[in-house]
Amino acid sequence: MRRRLYENFSGEVLRHSFLLILIFFTLYPFIFLILSSLKTHEDIIHNMLGLPQTIRLVNYLVAWDKVKIYVFNSMVMSSATVGVVTFLSSYIGFIFARYKFPGREFLFYAIIAILMIPRELILVPLFVVVRDMGLLNTRWACILPWTAGGQVFGIFIMRTFMASLPEEIFESARLDGATGIQLYLKIALPLSYPAIIAIGIMHFVNTWNDIIWPLVTITEEELKPVSIGLMGFQAMDSYSQNYGPLFAGYILGSLPLIIFFMFTMRYYVRGLLTGAIKM
Repeated sequence: MRRRLYENFSGEVLRHSFLLILIFFTLYPFIFLILSSLKTHEDIIHNMLGLPQTIRLVNYLVAWDKVKIYVFNSMVMSSATVGVVTFLSSYIGFIFARYKFPGREFLFYAIIAILMIPRELILVPLFVVVRDMGLLNTRWACILPWTAGGQVFGIFIMRTFMASLPEEIFESARLDGATGIQLYLKIALPLSYPAIIAIGIMHFVNTWNDIIWPLVTITEEELKPVSIGLMGFQAMDSYSQNYGPLFAGYILGSLPLIIFFMFTMRYYVRGLLTGAIKM
């Protein structure tokens, strides 16, 4: 009995030690970023891996003065895109799930087939379309393509989720005189909010971190999102030899995502788990 207890205890210690090591290496880049954002330039050069000798909160003031316009642009573009994508994907998914019409399956799988096309293949044609529409160097140059591309995965998730809802609920509502819009607003939408929130979070993160598309469509400094603005921030002569404000800018650029995920994490996990069970 003692030997068995000892073996179980040793196994638990080894497993937890291994997990702690993995957690440390996973979080260390972010810890290094935070510590470096509080250091002077000399401290970073001579004490790169150690704790800051002098805490310089002024790095964040310098960085915020530069990145605040980029954070604002990303908030506007990502929030607008997420709002439209979640509405359209949920409504289109509801139509595919609850209405039968000729060519429904073909049209659905044709939309899903877009997921198989690499973004790089449509980069040039999409750029030409946006250019001909006169949207270059505007926020619409990112909002409209992000909205069009983000619906595909959302439609797939919402159609699968809404198709699994009990038909008896909708049939009872129809007998009471509910219209199609009422079925969507009063029944399908409230029951599907975990999946909708999960789609919104994933799309918000994807648009916030997108680099390639904003890089080719927006060159005006005051319209750049944070992913592109931080690249220019790094290349500025006034900060090229001062890494403290640069690292602080990275922290400020990722802070909205961290705060957003902290408040929506339980809904995100619930939506993923519910979607996995439904599928």
